[in-house]
Amino acid sequence: MGVWPQFRSALPWDAAAITTYLSVSIVFWYMGLIPDLAAMRDRAPGLWRRRVYGAFALGWRGGARQWSRYRVVYGLLAGLATPLVVSVHSIVSTDFAESLLPGWHSTIFPVYFVVGAVFSGFAMVLVLLIPARRVYRLHDVITARHLDALAKLLLAGSLFMSYSYVVEAFTAWYGGDPYERYTLLASRPGGSYAWLYWTMIACNCVAPLALWSRRLRGSPAALMAVSLLVVVGMWVERFVLIVTSQWRDFLPSSWALYTPTWVDGAMLAGTVSCFAFLFLLFLRWVPIVPLSELKTLRRELSRDREEAGDAPRDAR
Repeated sequence: MGVWPQFRSALPWDAAAITTYLSVSIVFWYMGLIPDLAAMRDRAPGLWRRRVYGAFALGWRGGARQWSRYRVVYGLLAGLATPLVVSVHSIVSTDFAESLLPGWHSTIFPVYFVVGAVFSGFAMVLVLLIPARRVYRLHDVITARHLDALAKLLLAGSLFMSYSYVVEAFTAWYGGDPYERYTLLASRPGGSYAWLYWTMIACNCVAPLALWSRRLRGSPAALMAVSLLVVVGMWVERFVLIVTSQWRDFLPSSWALYTPTWVDGAMLAGTVSCFAFLFLLFLRWVPIVPLSELKTLRRELSRDREEAGDAPRDAR
């Protein structure tokens, strides 16, 4: 169409979706912190801390009108962020699916990527939550019931991922394309990178099956081990998806094995270190749990207890 970049391509929409998702996520996260930042402003020991927290609290005083508008805006942002999760990962998957390369050219990729993002997200939440719960002694706030619910969601995500792997292989077999069959049914499970493929299957499909046990779902150590395996398995899945579709393409002259260099390892270590640094800063300077929601929950529990205690007296 004589324009660049081509706006009908997935790449410009990819950049737009990721930017929008990042912006909405930051605003949504910041909105949830405003009442807690105001509480820290009122209790900060030093003047400069009170000024910093006061600037970020945006003049929050906790009035009825502020709470009313806050709940409306917070609900709208939550509703906007939900479809953005689907749009971001489905558009990212289209970058792969619109190509003709065997292993990428598949219509299952949008659903495949969304399920993978949710699955790895639950695992990462547990990896971060369990150590923070132990170090900061949050057992009364993050209870065993919360961990059990997250473990069930992780198990459900694993079943969806297993189904996606089966459908991907079945589509390659049923479609009859010899290149797709070779890539998905021969190269990945039996080629030079077969050990990575089976590591992916073991971490993402087999290890989470242990969470069918209620005893293991109630064990933080077992949940931590399974979550770490899932995080590793999802990283290996990206490696398998990208590398095993390119090391044997249509041109035999371009066939070659890929071995990560120290630059690749340094980039991976740098990104993990940057995320860990930001997470530790969050634990140091921002409330770990929402204080305003805890106060609301405590007030509701007190009211329920009072009502339950008044019932026998009324009956008498």
